[in-house]
Amino acid sequence: MKKWAESFRSSWYMAVSAVWLMIVAIQWLTYTRTIWFDETNALVLGVLTAVAVIHVLLPNFSWFRLGLKAAVFVVVMYTTLERYHVFEPTGNLALRAERFSEAIFPYVWFALLAWLLFEFCIRFINSQRRILVFAFLNIVPMAALDSFTMVPLWKQVAWVVFATMGWLVCDHFRRFQTRFPRGWNALRRNPFKLLINTAVVFSLVILAGVNMPFVQPVLTDPYTAWRQIKGTSNVAFNAGGFLQSQASASGYSREDGQLGGGFNFDFTPVMTVESTERSYWRGETRMTYTGSGWDADSGWGALEDVASNERLEREAAPLMPTKTVTQRITMQTDTSYPVLFGAYSIDRVESIDVENVENGDSRMQWKPEQSELHWQERAGRGTTVYPKTYTITSEVPVIPVDDLKKATYEDLYPNGVDPRYVQIPRGFPQRVTDLASEITAKGETPYEKAYLLQQYLQMNFKYTNTPTLSRRQSDDFVESFLFDIKEGYCDYFSSAMVMMARSQGIPARWVKGYSPGNPAVGDMPERFSENSQQFEVTNANAHSWAEVYFGGYGWVPVEATKGFTMPLLQEASAPADEEVTEQPEREPVQPEEEPEKAAVAEPQETESNVVPIVVASAAVVVAAWGIYLLWLRRQAIYFFLMGLRMGGPLTADQKIVLETENVLRFLKRKGLKREQHETLRESVRRWDGKVTGAEAAMVPILALFEKARYSPERITEEEWTQMHRLASELKKGWKGYYPVSPSLPQSNS
Repeated sequence: MKKWAESFRSSWYMAVSAVWLMIVAIQWLTYTRTIWFDETNALVLGVLTAVAVIHVLLPNFSWFRLGLKAAVFVVVMYTTLERYHVFEPTGNLALRAERFSEAIFPYVWFALLAWLLFEFCIRFINSQRRILVFAFLNIVPMAALDSFTMVPLWKQVAWVVFATMGWLVCDHFRRFQTRFPRGWNALRRNPFKLLINTAVVFSLVILAGVNMPFVQPVLTDPYTAWRQIKGTSNVAFNAGGFLQSQASASGYSREDGQLGGGFNFDFTPVMTVESTERSYWRGETRMTYTGSGWDADSGWGALEDVASNERLEREAAPLMPTKTVTQRITMQTDTSYPVLFGAYSIDRVESIDVENVENGDSRMQWKPEQSELHWQERAGRGTTVYPKTYTITSEVPVIPVDDLKKATYEDLYPNGVDPRYVQIPRGFPQRVTDLASEITAKGETPYEKAYLLQQYLQMNFKYTNTPTLSRRQSDDFVESFLFDIKEGYCDYFSSAMVMMARSQGIPARWVKGYSPGNPAVGDMPERFSENSQQFEVTNANAHSWAEVYFGGYGWVPVEATKGFTMPLLQEASAPADEEVTEQPEREPVQPEEEPEKAAVAEPQETESNVVPIVVASAAVVVAAWGIYLLWLRRQAIYFFLMGLRMGGPLTADQKIVLETENVLRFLKRKGLKREQHETLRESVRRWDGKVTGAEAAMVPILALFEKARYSPERITEEEWTQMHRLASELKKGWKGYYPVSPSLPQSNS
């Protein structure tokens, strides 16, 4: 044991190197959580942690250490895969081993590669230069991923910088230990001064970084400049039709896999819609939520070729009354879209105007399960890839609110719910489900629960096109909106509405398209009906919302975004004030008021406490260091203040007099009080009768005091320095002076 302890002490550098290396590895695992399965991430973290601990506890290489690492590797893999239900450990030992051996692929390759990388790095990174190269090879890729993906990694970059600083400090002391063993031994005996200075330096760096003001970049990076020259953005479209970067503009989305970011409103015209009813102009449906966005290719349903005036098959909704609504869409742009837009649900295409195409009908395809009318892009020479004008007839549901309020789960879903409509990804945050359960606790039917969720989102979250993404802590998009960011635009609200409804067993899906737009002004095409209205739809009207499935009533659109209301048709018997979507629509740039407090509890603040604790600790260290410096300079501060009172800097004579007064106050606290009728010399002589050695200690101080106070000779700076030293020695050595015993004769000398 003694030999092991000595080996452990001598290998301290290897131990701290493993700690710094693990900190860097954890930062990469933060990124891989967005692309790996949860069990893969947990497995790699468990293997690295176990290997690092063994490496620290057994610093000397041996076959025993290698075998122990291999055994722990297998144990960690077995327990992790069992915990995540990758395999079921049932049956006898042989059967378990067989199932385990089948389940380890491909997970074993990730864990094995992580182990090998750890072993390589812990041996190879053993100098200052290699530490810096290692930091560079980690920071640059993280910065690139932060810039060109939706995963924020600047906190991870900061942790890598912190680990690099710590690693360099440890490497410096390792070299110091090798070159100056005596100095190292002295440092080991009194390490606190070094630790305090190191803590102060790190704390100053942390506070400087936290309080550094944000400055916009002066130069544009080459990638962004190249994309701008080509007229494209350096980021992808998000789900609601908005680009990710702050310099981007709103518009219809092509990519929904990564939600979030911000955008600027672009009011470029997209289309003019003439319709007999004001509506949302529906585009595409998304069914599979991934945690960061919506899967664009769910593989559900088949596309069917359709022609003009052909009635489109729609999902059965026998209990839902409908109203026929006709729309004529006139495009104001040459942009091609993957779908034709129309009010939900499209019944047929009455006419379509496609220039220079012999048979435009051959381009239309219908997906009944998702109510999408696709337009196939087949651009050729002399063709226009998207129709300029088309007329659509829709059967818009007339919502029977009173009937829906009464319909129970059993009434709506007698044969259960289709699993696709309540899909939740593996690892979906439990607190989102708990919050949804709390919000809907008072609702008895699916409609009432959906209504409570809608009200909660509209009343408790702020609409903004530039959400504060720095608040984000969770990797899950919905969880980060509900608990961290607490503000956003339609993608945030609609995704939260769908996923909270699904967590309560209510079928829901996510839809994107356009909001109604503004009433058209100026010269417009001739109206096809006296009752029709004309709307101008711009890129700023790109929008996303939710649809909830109510069994025999079919899919019902639900608007959860604050500041928006959906123009739904309702049966006359339904009171208008019961349905939030009957209010007039507001444009997204208008809502500025603070959300009202809902009856249900707000989500609790759950931001990570690690960063505030680190910053607070750094502030405490710096404050304590500042107080310590003031205490060390207390005499200089005292002399400075006295100089202000006396009208100028103190002379050496004045300093000696003031220092003597400080000594007298110290002695008074020790029980040696100077009487008013005594001279200082008389008091010193009397004190020596009380405390042995008091006179001997005070004689040199007394001589300097009398010279400064009574002698015409001037005190030199050397004498003041001597006075300061004598006073300090008296205070520090006071415990060495002993009271005179009353039984011993007192000296009169």
